[in-house]
Amino acid sequence: MLRPIRRALLSVSDKTGLVDLATELATKFGVELVATGGTKKAISDAGLPVKDVSDLTGFPEILDGRVKTLHPALYAGLLARRDKTEHMVTLAAHQLPEIDLVVCNLYPFEETVAEEGVTEAQAIEKIDIGGPCMVRAAAKNHDAVAVLVEPEQYDDFLLELKNHDGQLPKDFRKELAFVAFQRVTQYDAAIAEYFHGLMPDAEPDDEADEPTEWADEIDPPFDLKQTLRYGENPHQKAAFYVEPDLEHPCVASALQLHGKELSYNNILDLDSALNLAREFSAPAAVVVKHNNPCGAATAASLADAFRQAWDGDPLSAFGGIIAFNRPVDAATAAALTDPTAKRFVECVIAPDFEPAALAALRGWKENVRLLRTGELTGGPEGLDYRRVDGGLLVQTRDTGADNPDAWKVATKRKPTDAEAAALRFAWLVCKHVKSNAIVLATGTQVVGVGAGQMSRVVSVDIAAKKAGDRSKGSVLASDAFFPFPDNVELAAAAGVTAIVQPGGSVKDADSVEACDKHGIAMLFTGVRHFRH
Repeated sequence: MLRPIRRALLSVSDKTGLVDLATELATKFGVELVATGGTKKAISDAGLPVKDVSDLTGFPEILDGRVKTLHPALYAGLLARRDKTEHMVTLAAHQLPEIDLVVCNLYPFEETVAEEGVTEAQAIEKIDIGGPCMVRAAAKNHDAVAVLVEPEQYDDFLLELKNHDGQLPKDFRKELAFVAFQRVTQYDAAIAEYFHGLMPDAEPDDEADEPTEWADEIDPPFDLKQTLRYGENPHQKAAFYVEPDLEHPCVASALQLHGKELSYNNILDLDSALNLAREFSAPAAVVVKHNNPCGAATAASLADAFRQAWDGDPLSAFGGIIAFNRPVDAATAAALTDPTAKRFVECVIAPDFEPAALAALRGWKENVRLLRTGELTGGPEGLDYRRVDGGLLVQTRDTGADNPDAWKVATKRKPTDAEAAALRFAWLVCKHVKSNAIVLATGTQVVGVGAGQMSRVVSVDIAAKKAGDRSKGSVLASDAFFPFPDNVELAAAAGVTAIVQPGGSVKDADSVEACDKHGIAMLFTGVRHFRH
């Protein structure tokens, strides 16, 4: 159901984009603006008509601004159900106005406590009370009220408003409510974590800056982000926890812009897809299915990268997860939603979505999940944890080990420049494939993947069969050494011209001899990338 936006309540700490948002609301959509303190001043200074919140409540701000929005006149307008006659009669009887939109980002508590030398008194003053209450009230009543908690949401909100003539559809209001509850949860978790640190028996952070200095005991703190409908299978319960004070771009910090709730498997696949996409400096697209890349490509444009990634294995790509390392533009969205291709995807994750692209993707399928990470900087951070029955395995991330300049040519023939570039591409993709991993690539397009097999030669066979005729002239990457030359023989039969592998097998000489026999160039990296 569409709901009009007629009155907005604005109370923001971060005033980025505030005036532009208020201008659009007031001048293009005729929205009445109501604001608090500094927010009201910023809007008024821009020459826009704006009421003070006290005009709604009939009560002034008191206690140095600690009490300004906590009033029944305001919350009645937020929480009244528009579909209940008695609620609307109550509003009319008390002359209480409806509020259709809340724009509120919270006091910067996390930023404040991260600063050097901040006192406890200073930290406490940055604990927002009225803001989270307003946000929760608006989100609870999302059937009638929209809520914005970050400046990054403003453009999408205005576009949605424009596309619906000053109204918002319910599914969009529900998405905004989801983000709002997420933000309040993160905010409260940060406050709780701060107070935990003030407790007399709180343990210090054990060598937080020295992750390889293993502690005698480990208790990694994680905050509940959301409960999930179920785990890997419907009979399993599940939840998603995130690191406190999370700032770097990743799946855990991504903002969901559209689609139904993420599943346990979605989150695993999104993480895998994003971590591969961010490996590349050129525009890149990655398609992941069941936690393995079935397609990956780089190209001059993101749209071309997507087409090549999808065409790497269209059969496996159906129902997959797509990751981009660039903002999705209109051309890429058009390629993805091309009706003649009849594509089906579960999720799309990218640094951002241009407005036209976001509108096209939202209009394409109701359930496809769209996630925005922000600009991708660096790789995954922190330690890597894996649970086993009765214990926890901890390791550093598999990053920073590769140096292509140190790779050694093991065969008589050196790879051509084109082969060398394709080998570097295939090697990066292979790093993200489950062992035993084999990747075939032509240029910077994956054409065949063999993943998770108990025998490496079987992975080679699967990759070659996936590639079909495209294996002729391709290059091959293997995540670990070749224990037998049969891998080379099978690759040669498929038409592979160059191979990259770690080396280090007692039978390296046999594999090199087989390569020389078939005129295949082979590089040894000296580094392996098992992924179990």
